[in-house]
Amino acid sequence: MNLQLAGQTVAVMGAARGIGRAMVAAFHGEGCRVCGFDRAEPESPWPADAIFVRGDATKSEDAVRFAEACGETDHLVFCIGAGSGKAGFPFWNLSPTDWPRVLELNLVSAVNAAHAFAPNFVRRRRGSLLFLVSVAGQTGSPTDPPYSAAKAGLINFVHCAARDFAPYGVRVNALSPGMVKTDLNQSVWEAVQRTLPPAQRSDYATWAEDKIRRISPLGRWQTAEECAALAAFIASDHARSITGQTLNVDGGQVMHA
Repeated sequence: MNLQLAGQTVAVMGAARGIGRAMVAAFHGEGCRVCGFDRAEPESPWPADAIFVRGDATKSEDAVRFAEACGETDHLVFCIGAGSGKAGFPFWNLSPTDWPRVLELNLVSAVNAAHAFAPNFVRRRRGSLLFLVSVAGQTGSPTDPPYSAAKAGLINFVHCAARDFAPYGVRVNALSPGMVKTDLNQSVWEAVQRTLPPAQRSDYATWAEDKIRRISPLGRWQTAEECAALAAFIASDHARSITGQTLNVDGGQVMHA
């Protein structure tokens, strides 16, 4: 399928590693002009003709600086996410002080991005915004309550933004990955292991395979590249009637839950 994205500008926030880095590769492969943003330097190889801006998305001024560096932008893809680093079942295993940073990273930084790019999309009266959320935001996962709540809040914000942008011909959606081998996924394993007696602990591969068997009807990992392929489709005119939706790349995990 020809997505006809060549020549369009795509801004990817959280572009250095993991799913965000796969987004950069996918859109660059479609012939897009790609602009990346992250706190860390990107993994190599970074496309020679792609822009990279280093900054902190929790700071609204950094999001605005990135939007200015991108210039006329057709699509924004927000791929920033982080957990508390603690296992939260029951939730009182965490402290109220564990919440603010997680909410800032997962929800407030997404709002910063939307505000920074809104003038561009309103002026151009076309384009799309896609926010990476999580199955945890749909199922109320007890693993990390601050993270689950933040992603649930972001899903709700996507609905609000989709309604506000619709009169301008701009679409807003959420993409929800399942079990993908990322730093965030590994941090969940680490947090869970710290709650277990030594005899019950397992290595990352064993833990992940057991979890996949329990929660995923398709019974396999999802990949960053699968998420990026869907993102490219959603950005294209083939998806011109899709807005305000949460699209799951999760092997059936939410259905199973």
